[in-house]
Amino acid sequence: MPQTESAITLAPPDAPVVAARSQRSARSTMLNGSAIMIVAMMLVNVFNFAYNMVMARMLGPGAFGNINAAVTLLLLASCISLAFQLVCAKFVARNHSDSSKAAVVHSLLGKAWIVSLAVGAALFLAQKPVANYLNVPSPWIIGLLAVGIAAYAPLGVKRGAMQGVCAFPRLGANFVLEAFTRLFVGAGLVIAGYGVLGAVGAISASVIVACFVPRIPLQLRVRPGTAEPPSYAEAIQAIVFFVGQVIINNIDILLVKHFFPSDPAGIYAAISQIGRLLYFASWFGVVNAMFPVAAAASPEQKKAHGIGLPLLLVLGLSLIFIAVAALFPHLIMGVIFGSRFIESGWLLALYATATGLYSLSVVFIAYEMSRRIANTGWLQLIFSGALVLGIGFFHQSLHQVIMVRIVLMAAMLVLVALPFLRSHNKAALVEAI
Repeated sequence: MPQTESAITLAPPDAPVVAARSQRSARSTMLNGSAIMIVAMMLVNVFNFAYNMVMARMLGPGAFGNINAAVTLLLLASCISLAFQLVCAKFVARNHSDSSKAAVVHSLLGKAWIVSLAVGAALFLAQKPVANYLNVPSPWIIGLLAVGIAAYAPLGVKRGAMQGVCAFPRLGANFVLEAFTRLFVGAGLVIAGYGVLGAVGAISASVIVACFVPRIPLQLRVRPGTAEPPSYAEAIQAIVFFVGQVIINNIDILLVKHFFPSDPAGIYAAISQIGRLLYFASWFGVVNAMFPVAAAASPEQKKAHGIGLPLLLVLGLSLIFIAVAALFPHLIMGVIFGSRFIESGWLLALYATATGLYSLSVVFIAYEMSRRIANTGWLQLIFSGALVLGIGFFHQSLHQVIMVRIVLMAAMLVLVALPFLRSHNKAALVEAI
């Protein structure tokens, strides 16, 4: 008698074994991705340090403040680029076939060019009033920046595509290339005598180069098929999150540039440049690796793909960074920016504390966003508005501005962590019963 199909079918492995393997694979991908991205961010930071050092030493605090105002405007515009990156990474990770992943990228890329060109054109047309508000000497500084912003959203889609397929070496190389181009083109133009205009022109050139080099992974360069399309709700969630993020990370620099004279504004810009390195290391090195792993997890795998590891990594980075900033503030400021920046070095550890608190909050928010529509993104947006109001009322000194950041970031961390603590306690109670 021939054997039936059921007689020769092998029994599936036990569910706990599958869960254990899935957990090991997820942790391995997250750790390897984090390691690659942290190394890439170290290189990016080296080039950024060199760029800031060259500009600060050659042009002085006042001109450095003007350059940093342009950089901050680019970072504010990055909310659009990062929103496209997050949505692209999330839905590329969720779709399983190469053709469906390619369909997501193809769909988002066309939308990104339309949005980015519109934003770049709007900034170019508004360059004079923007320059007047920020006390920038030439409106062409804003006009040159608009050229780079016109390519910023497509760059986000490209990075999201690489992130979604966990192509971390290629993604890290793209960030490094952008920083490398900004440094060497900027230094060359400043040495050639173009000053602030040359430094800002290099920023736009670096965005355009990164938009095209390297190409997206080969597996995404196939004929697009059918895919789970990015939803309207997902796009709104990403925009809300990144609008809040870029305001929290950057608006204080623009407000200080408006409220303070050029030299104190330039010193604050230098402090923020170093302090924000902690956030960049946390976001690019840890959260970028966590996000596609958590987004791709099936419902039964959610417990295996937890938040504990990324939280520990970000907490460790924060404690180390704050300790170094507290122990060697004057050395750091003097070596990087020069003697004119040393006297305010004691503010560096305070700024790093505010950044560390915010970085921990972002781990909670991004983890929730990878699984579902995150209400905490709206909470972050509320706190970004509170930061604008707080600095608007309390800006008697640079120290007071930073203390506003610390208080608000501590309050936000408590609020975004509470839902996770409650769910953890409920899970522990259920297991105990």
